[in-house]
Amino acid sequence: MGVSMGSLGLAVGLSMLSAASYAAAAVAQERLAEHGHRGLARWVTALVLTAAGVLLHVIALNFGTVAVVQALGTLTLLFALPISVLRYHVRIGPASWADAGLTVAGLALILSLSVDSGRPALLSGPGGRYLALATLVTVAALGGGSWFAGARMRAVLLAGAAGVAFGIASVLSKAVMASFTASGVEEISPFIVTLVVILSVVGYLLGQLSYQGAGLAAPLATVSVSNPVAAAIAGVVVFGERFRFGHVGVAVVAVAAVVITLGVIGLSRRTGLTGAAAEEPPAGFDRTGPLEASADPKRKPEGEPTPH
Repeated sequence: MGVSMGSLGLAVGLSMLSAASYAAAAVAQERLAEHGHRGLARWVTALVLTAAGVLLHVIALNFGTVAVVQALGTLTLLFALPISVLRYHVRIGPASWADAGLTVAGLALILSLSVDSGRPALLSGPGGRYLALATLVTVAALGGGSWFAGARMRAVLLAGAAGVAFGIASVLSKAVMASFTASGVEEISPFIVTLVVILSVVGYLLGQLSYQGAGLAAPLATVSVSNPVAAAIAGVVVFGERFRFGHVGVAVVAVAAVVITLGVIGLSRRTGLTGAAAEEPPAGFDRTGPLEASADPKRKPEGEPTPH
């Protein structure tokens, strides 16, 4: 069953609002991490913005395929462009616009090729348990590996674990919505609902930890990529979602995913979202590189004279 233009439009609009909420929540989370996770107002702000993003995202899943809605989540980094201007006073150059163009182009390809199978997945049987086990093992492996890594790699691993948790939580949320739409509340699996809650909470906490000591850019980019990849794979396996033109369509979507990834990585490097808590670059690093504009203007390496 193809996705109707009306449903697709709703999915796109809701996903864009969700991405904006997530972008604002990410900034709130970074500020919370910068202040040592202290301050009730900061916690409430981050939680409210995250909850708004989650709610909009779940509603969007009812109108579009997992692949489309999750891919649109990468728009979070596009909303980071105006955040960079307002908060970090960085200039949006041609390279940033090119990265934004790559991201949008990849999204357009996925939107044009996505087809909903129309097959509901209740996941109340072994399928749900297998998916839960695979997700928990992946999240535990990434989270455990973070303890043996440096600050930046730790942030990437934690953000990757958060992205997987959020991505699978989205797939399970769509299963819950499919159950409710098809048969009402009595057919909703308590097991699946519990998994959604657990994975959402775990994803939020891991995401929060990923911003500690490494700024916003690397964690946000990692979540923006790992989330849709994990969800899209699960969407194909669990829901039987597919793409137009068979194997050719799948190949085009794979290329689109690479294009989006390149755009997201580029945006994360050029949006200025590196935070004051980021590590100092290693010796010999060219400080005139892409991240130079994003450095905290009040921070300088030891021995560097203060400009007048």
